[in-house]
Amino acid sequence: MDNSKHSQLLPGEKKDGGDGGSVLNGHFPAKVKRPVGRSSAPQTPDPESASNRSSAMESWRDERTRSVEDNEMSLPSLAAAYGTILKGLGEDPQRQGLLKTPWRAATAMQFFTKGYQETIIDVLNDAIFDEDHDEMVIVKDIDMFSMCEHHLVPIFGRVHIGYLPNKRVLGLSKLARIVEIYSRRLQVQERLTKQIAVAITEALQPTGVGVVIEATHMCMVMRGVQKMNSKTVTSTMLGVFREDPKTRDEFLTLIRS
Repeated sequence: MDNSKHSQLLPGEKKDGGDGGSVLNGHFPAKVKRPVGRSSAPQTPDPESASNRSSAMESWRDERTRSVEDNEMSLPSLAAAYGTILKGLGEDPQRQGLLKTPWRAATAMQFFTKGYQETIIDVLNDAIFDEDHDEMVIVKDIDMFSMCEHHLVPIFGRVHIGYLPNKRVLGLSKLARIVEIYSRRLQVQERLTKQIAVAITEALQPTGVGVVIEATHMCMVMRGVQKMNSKTVTSTMLGVFREDPKTRDEFLTLIRS
């Protein structure tokens, strides 16, 4: 029996996760630049729309929402909140085994969500290189750990990323770092998949990007339906990965090989 839930986009689909895709990378309404295809009639550019799109494309550089100083300032109140949770569960926060638990849990939660402290521009760090390479680049089986924003329990799995360069390539380790930034936040898998793809598109302006995530959600394993072997598969295809079935099939074949 196949317990996987597939959310892969098919050619021509326009479905976005959440509220219709109005929020990407956690903070802004983004519009992804794609290669220009055939059109039945010329369209007149809208200056206001172009301005908004330009602003959205640049805002990924300034998306940091939490600093190290914020962590230090919020740690006492966060630890106090965990102490209240322990009391609410019927435990005694003053017993020996739980004396330091609120502080440990608070610092652990700050680590689990450390992606809020980083931006893509921090990670790229001059790692974009001019290179006359136009064949597919794939990094697969990137370990991913995240937190379900609905139940605050772990999501973990693997991320596969592929892109078709447009005269520029990205240092391979930076793809894994981009995954780390967006996974180390409160997430839903559908949004996480799109955030990774959009970030790579904005940084490189490649011909196309494909991202596939296979993950286990502890909110389905430890509680609720309690299906131990279930996995959720999501994909985001942009540019030629979405428009050209052959390119998309090549990517999907290679990540499964």
